[in-house]
Amino acid sequence: MNNNRAFINPPHLSNEKSLKTLVENRTVYSLNHCELNLFETYESSALVPLKFNDLVVTSMLRGKKVMHLFDDPSFDYLPGETVVIPSNVEMKIDFPEATKSNPTQCLALAIDQTKITDTLHFLNERYPKEGNSQFWQLNYQNYFFYNNVELATTINKLIKECMSTSITKDALADLTLQELLIRIIQTQTAKAIDDGLFTDPKNPITQVVEFIRLNLKENISMKHLSEKACMSTTSFYRLFKRELGMSPIEFVISEKIRCAKQLLKNPTIQINEVCYLSGFEDSNYFIRLFKKYEGITPKQYQLLYVIN
Repeated sequence: MNNNRAFINPPHLSNEKSLKTLVENRTVYSLNHCELNLFETYESSALVPLKFNDLVVTSMLRGKKVMHLFDDPSFDYLPGETVVIPSNVEMKIDFPEATKSNPTQCLALAIDQTKITDTLHFLNERYPKEGNSQFWQLNYQNYFFYNNVELATTINKLIKECMSTSITKDALADLTLQELLIRIIQTQTAKAIDDGLFTDPKNPITQVVEFIRLNLKENISMKHLSEKACMSTTSFYRLFKRELGMSPIEFVISEKIRCAKQLLKNPTIQINEVCYLSGFEDSNYFIRLFKKYEGITPKQYQLLYVIN
């Protein structure tokens, strides 16, 4: 159960008279280095195939799909979530709940490979990562993730540029594409850490994350963390923010919330106890912060597990 996902503002649905089909009706906005496709489906259907020649970043805007990708188990795809699909990979899509009154809407942003290559080359040259074998790159194994606020904001900006009639829209879209690729790589890194798949011993962030998880109840300061990484506070802050798209202290808070969510699965535990065990000193602050991150209070979260 996770409500901590940021939503994209869905564009208006197509006028009913302009629909060419009720399944994956497509509206296209073409730019120099990308193509924005908006797909709408108005009736339930199964195993609808879809394939792009370029890498495609897809985000759910309305309704629910079930995705069949690679040879992995199928999964529900909902608003607030993004899937990155390499070029020439066929997906098959089910629309179990789509109707005229409850359509699905999804965006698929196809990005030129040259744009991706140039951006990664620029990042590796200008902002090289720590360690000899570390590079900015997309991780195609880590293709499904929740949108954070930064990622959703960037996608919103890109939709606006693609649909704009301004003569500078290509230039602005190019800059936003760079930002999008950075946000995706940062989100993938954060998800790899969450899933326990980020284990590069040469990267100072590995030791820092381990230290944070083992010391959640302690008062963790930036000074502590930068010493652990053997770096100055400024250099460490920059490295962390660049890798994960969030500050070290934001990461500490998200880890405390994660710990609290695990504890709340126990229906008998008291909220004050959860507050203390997950490293918060003040229960009012804990409740306020939990609600900000998860959209519901700790007690409501706990009750969800009792009901289920």
